[in-house]
Amino acid sequence: MLTATVPGPTIEAIHGVSTQVTWQNSLPSEHILPWDPTIPTAIPRNKHGVPTVVHLHGGIDEPQSDGNAHSWFTAGFQEVGPRWSKKTYLYHNQQQPGNLYYHDHAMGLTRVNLLAGLFGAYIIRHHDVEDPLGLPSGDEFDRPLVVFDRNFRTNGSIYMDPVGNNPNIHPQWQPEYFGDVIVVNGKAWPYMTVRRRKYRFRIINASNARFFRFFFSNGLTFIHVGSDSVYNEQSVLVKEILVAPSEIADVVVDFSESESNSVILRNDAAYPYPTGNPVNERNGQVMKFIINSEREVDQSRVPKNLIKYPTPSLSEVSKTRYIAMYEYTSPIGEPTHLYINAKSYDDPVTEKPKVGSTEIWNVINLTGDNHPLHIHLGLFRVLDQTNITDIDTFTRCMNKLNDAEKCEIEKYAVGAKLGVEAYENGWKNVYKMHPGYVTKIIVKFGYIHTNVSYPFDATAEPGYIYHCHILDHEDNVMMRPLKLVK
Repeated sequence: MLTATVPGPTIEAIHGVSTQVTWQNSLPSEHILPWDPTIPTAIPRNKHGVPTVVHLHGGIDEPQSDGNAHSWFTAGFQEVGPRWSKKTYLYHNQQQPGNLYYHDHAMGLTRVNLLAGLFGAYIIRHHDVEDPLGLPSGDEFDRPLVVFDRNFRTNGSIYMDPVGNNPNIHPQWQPEYFGDVIVVNGKAWPYMTVRRRKYRFRIINASNARFFRFFFSNGLTFIHVGSDSVYNEQSVLVKEILVAPSEIADVVVDFSESESNSVILRNDAAYPYPTGNPVNERNGQVMKFIINSEREVDQSRVPKNLIKYPTPSLSEVSKTRYIAMYEYTSPIGEPTHLYINAKSYDDPVTEKPKVGSTEIWNVINLTGDNHPLHIHLGLFRVLDQTNITDIDTFTRCMNKLNDAEKCEIEKYAVGAKLGVEAYENGWKNVYKMHPGYVTKIIVKFGYIHTNVSYPFDATAEPGYIYHCHILDHEDNVMMRPLKLVK
């Protein structure tokens, strides 16, 4: 039996070579953290064992191996969820090279299962395509940085407040979990000794709800080369990067450019983002790099042009959808639950894209929070972000009709435009939906690097999911089914 680690082991796959994984549940009979049975939750019939199921975030794979929220299982597969179908998952690795992330996705337990450490990095490499780029490579110079926030008791055990913000409604559930301790690759506020040369860092935000706006204390820059599971078309030089929960920033840092022999990676994103508390001395620091003083020859490089994938034209769009994000509150003004399109997860499926199709999704954020939207299977690009004017009037209509067209969204979506950051201008599988804005995305339900069809039946049960990736929102229950059709 392997020793448990947080994060779990990094899995590296080769493009075109499939991976089969039998995920095993060796969790204790009782959860180590408080969970809330008053939200839709995976609960074994005999009330024994902790359910889990693994989703490969960013994977383009069959529905049976996607980690559906109802496909959970307990230790030894003694009990399984209503949509469970197989022990061994198949990952095809036929997609574009890039960074993925495996994590728990059990119904109503995702936030506590990830807090307890059920996640890890997954990389798909395509040497014929990537090696000519000349980016830093090898275990020493190319490494994942899995960053997350936690609170701990004085004895070192993980701490989660056991009392909900509406305890008479939800005894335990809170709208966001934030910790003051910043953890990188399993260590609190670690340091790393580096040579005076370029390093590639695949930064995964594995937090429940915390956004990170990363920057270096001495002004050192990032060269951003990939977002989520896809390379940028061009490398982008930036001084700071904003990374939402479950977004992945693939960057190169050239420590030979540093004038000092040490530098701190810092964070200044408010929590909840964007209008919450400012960071403090603890959660504003991430990790320290100690830089060797000797200069050296560095053969790696970062070309301006990376990997270009075609963008679908609007003439290819077969369907336009409106996706509205709602938050509901109690009489004391505290959130009770969050829905997409005013529906819970188990309400009948309403999004049924055709396999291989391209769609426009207009994502309408009627809440005060920024919600990172994640679409399973699909990849998308952001086309436009427009402020909703007189949002109170529009929201009242949406609360009544739940129909953006009947509520005349085109009359209200005429406010200021938000530009898309250059480093986020390519293909993504998570994007930050700004509060009070309509974000227009073009979604592709097919490969972006080839016209070849999926090597699996994407219409099979149990289908896919799309959801907010703030885990506390996803669990209660800002998540909807996604069913592909022929």
